[in-house]
Amino acid sequence: MNHDERSNNMPDPVRRRLLCGLGALGAYAGLTPYAPLAWAAGETESPQVLRGTEFHLEIAPTTVNMTGVPRIATAVNRQVPAPILHWRQGDTITLRVTNQLPAISSIHWHGILVPAGMDGVPGLSFNGIAPGETFIYRFPVKQSGTYWYHSHSRFQEQSGLYGPLIIEPQGGERVRSDREHVVMLSDWTDDDPESLFAKLKKSSDFFNFNQPTVDNFMRDIAKMGLAGAIEMRSMWNQMRMLPTDFSDITGATRSGVSFTYLVNGHSPPMNWTGLFRPGERVRLRFINGSATTIFDVRIPGLKMTVIAADGQDVEPVTVDEIRMSVAETYDVLVEPHDDRAYTIFAQSIDRTGYARGTLAPRTGMQADVPKVDQAQWLSMTDMMGAMGSMSGMDGKEEPQGKGQMSGMDHSAMPGMNRAGMEHMDHSNMSGMHGMEHGGMGGMANNQAMPRVRHARTEYGPGVDMHVDMPRTNLDDPGVNLRNNGRRVLTYADLHTIGGPIDARAPAREIELHLTGNMERFMFSFDGQKFSESKPVHFRYGERLRLVLVNDTMMNHPIHLHGMWGELESPDGKFLARKHTINVQPAQRVTYLVTADAPGNWAYHCHLLYHMEAGMFREVVVS
Repeated sequence: MNHDERSNNMPDPVRRRLLCGLGALGAYAGLTPYAPLAWAAGETESPQVLRGTEFHLEIAPTTVNMTGVPRIATAVNRQVPAPILHWRQGDTITLRVTNQLPAISSIHWHGILVPAGMDGVPGLSFNGIAPGETFIYRFPVKQSGTYWYHSHSRFQEQSGLYGPLIIEPQGGERVRSDREHVVMLSDWTDDDPESLFAKLKKSSDFFNFNQPTVDNFMRDIAKMGLAGAIEMRSMWNQMRMLPTDFSDITGATRSGVSFTYLVNGHSPPMNWTGLFRPGERVRLRFINGSATTIFDVRIPGLKMTVIAADGQDVEPVTVDEIRMSVAETYDVLVEPHDDRAYTIFAQSIDRTGYARGTLAPRTGMQADVPKVDQAQWLSMTDMMGAMGSMSGMDGKEEPQGKGQMSGMDHSAMPGMNRAGMEHMDHSNMSGMHGMEHGGMGGMANNQAMPRVRHARTEYGPGVDMHVDMPRTNLDDPGVNLRNNGRRVLTYADLHTIGGPIDARAPAREIELHLTGNMERFMFSFDGQKFSESKPVHFRYGERLRLVLVNDTMMNHPIHLHGMWGELESPDGKFLARKHTINVQPAQRVTYLVTADAPGNWAYHCHLLYHMEAGMFREVVVS
């Protein structure tokens, strides 16, 4: 039983009727077809914005039409996304949340420091909100910035229960702007999320259409010869993995089922528009509120100056593109001087689709929409970390990822056949720890290459891969962004203003591995899904270092409830304060935590289907 199954008492047939279409409408009193749906742009319509200290929110099924086909969404106050909540730092907030669904529901205030009983995770911090009941959240607001809120009950987040949360600082904004817009990215499916999850469990590559083709094979023969092209495919086949496994569900259509990517609830043809006057400084509050899609965001013709990450002010850094993992937020400044429209372009990490909006001086204006970039292949660096980088075939010399494995003698790598990677012979690697970025996956100068130990629980049917020598570089933009000719933000660029909250050194270290079996769609920490695991214990008041090692070839945005994570550079220096930390394939990431929040907290991957598949732990602070 996963963490939400303990509190989700809705029978499957009822749930499917709720989520799967207009046939459900007659079953629920008061449900109005074609109710107000997504936010609309411009001068005549706008999202509901709620300000103050007292709020009333109603969770209920609502008819939406994102794709031309009416469907049932899980809405707040009849809106998808949910209303924008505006709070002020220092106030005490009261929110009365009424559940009109036939199932237990919940709201989690993502990234907000609240007492454990107000965190909104059924089965951990409270019992959930039963059908027909009202739960009162009440807590002081200790922070400021851009955040969001969403359900923590099964797949309600995927079906629409998410919304922006803006907190005004007591002393006013550090950076002046003339205008601002919330830009909330999300993914929508017309299908029942329970059905999508069942398809993934039966066939994890069901939605993956970026698979090697005959045309790819012929191009690889031209680049590396027949033997090299066959060798590369043989290696992937032996591992039973795909070199293009970036997302669980994609924008590619299969039997009518796919994701539609949204900006503020608007599909690309609906074209959400945010207005500006030429010469204004416009603040864009980007929020990735998707269930499982990582977006790469850019605005052709405009530079973006990043001024905040996960609600925390950072030293300004100007970039062309930002990879936004699920649940992350970034505030940027743009300065459009011309009387013209600009496209906000957010392509999915797998390059199967995009969300699109527009910045314009007037409603109805549009700009060209870029073509989606060509997808690369995962590289040896993404598969083997520092060991893969040492091969010199880490994708840097081959921007499209083709041919990056040619010339390697896989017969000398017994660990290449799936879960045996940890058995590779490292005896010939002494003295390699001083190598520079180009040869060792970003190992800092004079820093020893991390050697990891795998828990005994990692050796079983739920784990198909181990990384014995993970990379630690934070200056890698990641697969499908490398060498694209644009300046891409990386974690190495982030520097939170004010430094760490707690100056103490960590007293102890906890290492957890992000594990999974891609073929079986099983995900876990240290090879144990949530139902098999024991809580992780923090001592109240202690300062500790969390070490995450990604033993898979997928990105995992990891979210610790209730406490900040203070991201470290590879040489142990403070970088940024974050509530969600994306760990790239075969990467080792460390961050410091002060256990100042007593209670039971969730710690999980924020890819919703990975969390439901088992990548979830309970943290107890006592």
